[in-house]
This record gives sequence, structure tokens and C-alpha cells, in this order.
Amino acid sequence: MSAQLFQLLAQLDRPGATELVIATGRQVAVRINNAYQTLTASAVTLPQLVHLIRETQLAALVPASEQVGDPAPIELDGRSLRAQFLRRGEDVMLRIEHWTAPQQPARPATMPAATAPTPAPPRATEPVPRPPDPPALGAPLAAASAAPAGLIDEPSEIMPALAVLVREARRRRATDLHVAANRPVLARVVGDLVALEPAARSAPEVEGLLLPLLGPVRRRQLADRGYVDLAIDVPGAGRLRTNVSRQQGGLKGAFRLALESPPTLDELGLPAAVAKVTKHHQGLVVIAGPNGHGKTTTLAALVDLLNRAAPIHIVTIEDPVEIVHPKHVAVISQREVGRHTISFAAALKAALREDPDVIVIGELRDRETVEIALTAAETGHLVLATMSTPSAAKTIDRLVDMFPPDDQSQVRASLGAALKAIVAQRLLPNLQGTGVVAAVELLVGVLALANLIRDNKLFHLPNLMMRGRAFGMLRLDDSLLELVRAGKLAEDVALRHADSKKEMLAALHPAAPEPARRGLFSRKDHE
Repeated sequence: MSAQLFQLLAQLDRPGATELVIATGRQVAVRINNAYQTLTASAVTLPQLVHLIRETQLAALVPASEQVGDPAPIELDGRSLRAQFLRRGEDVMLRIEHWTAPQQPARPATMPAATAPTPAPPRATEPVPRPPDPPALGAPLAAASAAPAGLIDEPSEIMPALAVLVREARRRRATDLHVAANRPVLARVVGDLVALEPAARSAPEVEGLLLPLLGPVRRRQLADRGYVDLAIDVPGAGRLRTNVSRQQGGLKGAFRLALESPPTLDELGLPAAVAKVTKHHQGLVVIAGPNGHGKTTTLAALVDLLNRAAPIHIVTIEDPVEIVHPKHVAVISQREVGRHTISFAAALKAALREDPDVIVIGELRDRETVEIALTAAETGHLVLATMSTPSAAKTIDRLVDMFPPDDQSQVRASLGAALKAIVAQRLLPNLQGTGVVAAVELLVGVLALANLIRDNKLFHLPNLMMRGRAFGMLRLDDSLLELVRAGKLAEDVALRHADSKKEMLAALHPAAPEPARRGLFSRKDHE
């Protein structure tokens, strides 16, 4: 237990003291004779609160979502106490009071408010009253400022065996690593899962690799929800985006092997036109694509362009933070959902008060997040976000469909005005089979597109993209054709993913007779 918490708990020994209140954004207070007296000169921050309770029973009581936690008996510093957490928005309040275990009859775990022997604590939205001459503890929270921020604990230990597996996966240029009970360890190489070991790992072995990654709070989340998302740094093997979940037979860990630093668009093989989306001063830019097709990496490359271009403030909201951006010209504030903030929506609301120039959202997951993102884009901010949709048209449909029918007309008008670009990408195996290449669809937010969105006439979108090449629009089929002509992509792969196979075939073989064209994709002609 920290020395600061020891000092604060000692205040409960004062005559008439019944409760200690530690709330973010408020001074620490003790209730003496039904009046609250402040104990610190400055308000408590979230990192300070987390530092105070780490390595104590309190760490496991933090609610995973916005709620009023149940009072729970605890033992701290030889005292029998009862603790309760209240979480509202981004505010967290901890109440600690004396408690004696009842004998007969047994009391319920949660007392109704009407029978509580003491008055309710000050609300998290109201300042704690300060008496004329409060007792001081010499700023007991000052040493906590260097503690890791957030409500979620850090990985307690990285097992050497896991580091060996990650290094082997990186050596094979894998993108993901899968460790599951009663299965061999697998790595995803060029889209396929291949075994890194011949034998399956038992459930106890897998638990020995994965559980040390989770501290007390995350272990509780795993027990309650069945899964945990986090990011970890493996010594000598880089950073991983991690998911630990329970399944039939035991635990499973899925690791995305993140890059050490943001890549460039050239390194990703993306068209130069994609860089133009960073030239906007306001509006919404969406990076779309199926899961596992490099949306986060492309987003990081665009943020790196902004980071190097101008002295602006960039706020990123991610779950979790996958690629850490180095210091360049801009100021970047990277916030992780669950560690630094409760949710995307809560972080977005806070970001609007942080003087941002650019807001980066790891994923548009729900209606509230989309609503705030549109508001930010309409009020002078550049908003970059990702979305798990296969194409530009599906992205627009999904954004609108998140809202009830009565609101969709207004949403179409707002989206049409705010949308600046959609970059929809797919990663396909290259011609040599040694890696992947990115096929890109780029939709630019011109006036004609705003009219189609507003009037709900997206069936005209293919014609608009055909005519919009002068504005920098790029169809998926044009990108596939360019990759085939550059010798980076096989024809059969391009045909399989093309929106119009007939047009693609005609473009690849303009002088070929009709039977020969069919032969490229008809198995019967080859037999």
C-alpha cells in the first residue's frame, strides 16, 4: 500500500471521522461530524487515484463501465472498512468508511438510502465544501503524478516464451499470432495461418503465457466479460495489439504485430492521391475496409503526415493504442479506451474541450460516436476515423443506418456536408506470394456526392466515380488494373475482387477474342 493512501486512511482515526472521499477533479475530503473537510490543496487526477489504489483490494473494485458499484468490505492497514466506487462519465469517486461485520441478523450488501446511518457523500458534479481552516497532509498525492494513467493496470509480466514466439512470427513477416489452448501456435503469413510449432499447447501452458499479461483489474474483466483488449510491449519483439478471451477448452490470445513506428504511404504502396485527404482543415475522412486489411496502419501513416507538417494539436482515441507516434512538429495526445478514458464517445466529448485541430478515432462503432464525430467535423475540426466496411458506398450506408429512420434525413444532410473523403482498401497477396499489396478505392467529397447522399441516391455513385477522376477519385477496379500492369498482382486475383469482371477483363486484354476472354475465368475453357 502506498504511503499516500496510508496517510489518508489515518484520517479515519480522527474523532468523529466516518468517511473518506477521493474523487477525480475534487480535493480529497474526510467527513467529520457530518461535515466534509478537505485534506489536499489540489484536485485529484485519474492517474493519482489509480496510483493510490494499485496493489490493494480496491483495484479489483473499479467498475468497468459507468455505474454505481456495490459497497464491499475490505481490510486495509489493519482496518475493517467498506469501499464503494461511483463512476459517472469520466469522473470516478471512491468512498471508504468504517465497517463492522454484522452478527445477527445479517445485513444486505447494499443498504437502502433511506436506512443509511450517514448522509450521502458530495456528488461528483459538485465541489466539496472547504472549511475555513482544513487540516493539511503536506500534499500527500504529489508523488503519484508519475504513475501510469488510467483505470486499467499494466501487464504484470511478459513471459520469455511469448517473446520467443513473437520474434519468430516477425521473422516470418507475419501480421498476427494466435495462441490457443489445445492447439499449436499459429501465425498469419500472407493471409494464411501457419503453425510455428508442431505440437499443441495444453490449457495450463497457454494460461501460463497469457495470464501474466493481465493485472488484477483486467483479470476481473476477463472473468466478467469473457475477453480483454490491451496493448503490450514485448522486450526485443515490439508492440502488440492483444485480445485475450475464454473459449471452449481454455484461454486464447490473438496478437496483432504492430509496427515500431508509423509507416509512409510509399512504404504501404498507397497512391499519392491518398495523401491529399490530410490537406483539409475540417471535415470527416473515413478509412474503410474489412477487418485485418490495414486500416489502422493507413490511419497511422496519415497522422504521421500531419505530425510532420504543421504545429497543430492532434488528439487520437484508440482501443488500444497500437502505433506510438514520435515527437515531430505537432503535439499528439494519444488516449486509450479503458486506460485513459471510458469510451470513444466520452473521449470525443472531452476532446472537443482540449483545443484540438485534428481528432483521430480508432473506430466508428456506435451511433453516439458517429454523432459526435459529425458534430466535430461540422464545427471546424478535421476528423479521421476507421470503419469496418468493404467499400465507400457501404460506408455511407452504414453511417446513415446507425440512426433511427426519423433522424436519417438530417444525418444525410450533415454527412453530405461534412464528408471529405473515404479511403476503402483491401490487402491482396502479391504476384510473388511473399507479401500483400493494397488495392484502394478513393471517394472524394465533392458537391455532387453531397447531393447524392442528401437525396439518398447512392445507386448513382459508380457513375459519379467514373466521372470524378478529374477530382482525384479512384475506383477499386482502376487500382486493381494498375497493380496488374505494374506486375504486383496476378490477373486471377484482380478478377476475383473486381466490381465488374467484364470491364476488368476487357481492360486487361482489349484485343483478345471473346472466347479467349472467357477462358481467363472459366474453368471449362481450360479443360
